[in-house]
Amino acid sequence: MNTVTFLTGMAGISVFVSLLLAFFLLTVQTKNKLANRLFACYLIFFAIDNSGIFIDENFIRDHFNFEFFRWTICALVLPAFYLYVLSVCFADFRLRSKHLLHLIPFVLTNVVFLFRLYFLNEANKRLFYDHRDQSPEMFYLFLVLGLQTVVYSIGVFLVLKKYREIFQENYTNPRTSIFKWLFQIAMALFVLYYLAIAKNILRYAAIDFLWIWLNTILQFLVLAITCWFVLKALNYPELFRGIDSKLLLARDILPKENNGSTDAKDSQNEIIANQISALKQYMAEKEPFLDPSLTIQELSNQIEIPARDLSLLINQHMDQHFFDFVNEYRIQKAMEILKNPSKKDLTVLEILYEVGFNSKSSFNTSFKKYTNLTPTAYRNS
Repeated sequence: MNTVTFLTGMAGISVFVSLLLAFFLLTVQTKNKLANRLFACYLIFFAIDNSGIFIDENFIRDHFNFEFFRWTICALVLPAFYLYVLSVCFADFRLRSKHLLHLIPFVLTNVVFLFRLYFLNEANKRLFYDHRDQSPEMFYLFLVLGLQTVVYSIGVFLVLKKYREIFQENYTNPRTSIFKWLFQIAMALFVLYYLAIAKNILRYAAIDFLWIWLNTILQFLVLAITCWFVLKALNYPELFRGIDSKLLLARDILPKENNGSTDAKDSQNEIIANQISALKQYMAEKEPFLDPSLTIQELSNQIEIPARDLSLLINQHMDQHFFDFVNEYRIQKAMEILKNPSKKDLTVLEILYEVGFNSKSSFNTSFKKYTNLTPTAYRNS
């Protein structure tokens, strides 16, 4: 009985916190309304799914159809999270009619329940509810949720992979908090859902002890992750900035550039060599890398090379991401400052801001990557 009370208490707190954060996201004034609304929908569906632990048994028996419908809401949780990830990653994301396809599992489950459960008389509903774990309807629901977990876990991490690649090829701002936040939240949530699959399997294994402990661990994790959502949302509003999903990766452009005769290729190689030389000269003389928010589009405007060609030039012909290409110049500039006796009074923090970084951790990581030393060790050496 104490375990049940403990689980009920944790579930109640996590549901309350989720709904509170959802209310905040739906009412806060921001430019990122779509992302906030999708995350709010995710939290609401998540709270409805998690509320089953503390719903009064007498209420359920008086409103069986309400309870059956509540079970189907869990089929909306992962689609809402997937769309939220898309909306955060890509600033140009908009909901389209094609996104209604994500409702198919929810609709199909309700169609199944319509003919199998909703129209039953009260006696049969009660009989079904009392023996639900052995029913084909619940097995079908668990199967749908298991398949959703696998499909959406793959989909979310593919979106994050694309986001990271586009970011590295087109942006230089070393703040990668969006990717880290989404990666962390995705890892945490899918650990929860795969544990939930294991818990559902234990329903049929008659191992009550393991089922109770796994349920307890799940509820603790749900509460911890929900509180973590709140802290992140309040402390890191910049997490809701995206990039343009229409930007192409260099590998998607390159095949179109490889046609033509040998003479044409030789001429093209000469043009590329001249462009690389001009780019390096411009970077050394004009130092555009000092701008911490420099993007490949801005650099292409300055050097008067189309962004598409500049992306190919750096990512394919110079074999670097734009992110690393620019940071290399920043590190070289920092090394010059660190070696300069007249600037020995400058702190490492002042130097990293001066050369275009805006994060100490990113600066230290990049500096060590190029020199195998920390900035302080390099200065002392």
